[in-house]
Amino acid sequence: MAKIPVVMPTYSRTDIVFERGEGCWLFDTDGKRYLDFAAGVAVNALGHAHPHMVQALTEQAAKLWHCSNLYRVAGQEKLAARLVERTFADTAFFANSGAEAVECAIKMARKYHSATGHPEKYRIICCSGAFHGRTLATIAAGGQQKMLDGFGPAVEGFDHVPFGNLNELRAAIGPQTAAILVEPIQGEGGIHAATLDFLRGLRAAADEFGLLLMFDEVQCGVGRTGRLFAHEWADIAPDVMAVAKGLGGGFPVGACLANEKAAVGMTPGSHGSTYGGNPLAMAVANAVLDVLTEDGFLARVEAMGEKLGQGLDALKAAYPTVLAETRGMGLMRGLQCVPTVTPADFITKARAQGLLLVPAGDNVVRLLPPLIIGADEIDAALSILATVCRGIAEEQTA
Repeated sequence: MAKIPVVMPTYSRTDIVFERGEGCWLFDTDGKRYLDFAAGVAVNALGHAHPHMVQALTEQAAKLWHCSNLYRVAGQEKLAARLVERTFADTAFFANSGAEAVECAIKMARKYHSATGHPEKYRIICCSGAFHGRTLATIAAGGQQKMLDGFGPAVEGFDHVPFGNLNELRAAIGPQTAAILVEPIQGEGGIHAATLDFLRGLRAAADEFGLLLMFDEVQCGVGRTGRLFAHEWADIAPDVMAVAKGLGGGFPVGACLANEKAAVGMTPGSHGSTYGGNPLAMAVANAVLDVLTEDGFLARVEAMGEKLGQGLDALKAAYPTVLAETRGMGLMRGLQCVPTVTPADFITKARAQGLLLVPAGDNVVRLLPPLIIGADEIDAALSILATVCRGIAEEQTA
């Protein structure tokens, strides 16, 4: 009799089963209520059981689930047109996840240079501490050893430079360099936000050396910073962008957006996906975009992000033996714990008080609430965080 669990043990799971969700709250099978500042790791952009999303999904489910990309899909055409209208992009490819969206970007960078007469250009400059997904190519792009261990040899073609160091990035550009791939805000790596000057410098370097600039906005995009996409704060545009997570609000959706120049090699047969852009996913993603583009929605996200950030700054000032730094912007925030405090312990204590959080690298606790979060829920979360910090501080002096 096999001793391995029936669900492959690739996750360290908390012993909770959630039964239902409502707005910013989750309820477990014992009836306990939790304030959700994890949001499925920045996925549940509109919280749980949002009525507009539920309506869109159920109406589509009664009509058509899947027909394949052998035919036109009306929902794809609608969503692509809306994304093109609101972004730098001229075209969109739909997939099922962020990793697939990044894979498309990687392939597009190589195909672009091949199609324009420079097949020798295939290398992509990435940043240390990055996370771009868990496929063989995306773990190589991320470059984190803990993700690569046991899966060697690493896919070739990625060069890594320190995040935020424009001089080292420029020095890494060589005759085989095809593109730059960067997260405007590193999520898994510890909520490191690039400066606006760094983002502008990336655009200038890409233009100077004839490279594609590619942003991974899988986690920081879709309204999380108070703009539809985080790079918009720098008033620049990439050539390619990977999007997912919040785009489907909980339904698996990924998208690779590109301008016409970058997509020159993406001709019939060059790329594909069986399930990508299926009618169910497109109905939900269009419903998410309906809400995100309502007048005042993103301004409210920005305001709630400011409130949360100010509250976290006050916590850090009040508990310097527990918290070393606050990070992030909008509703993508991080609390870096001091070296003697682990995110796992902090998160466990918060969960016992009814608040769900997410760990990240660099000893950071992530706060990624739904974009519909309100002032009362933020106050409730800050109150729980204060209780946790106070308890840890008391343990330190006991």
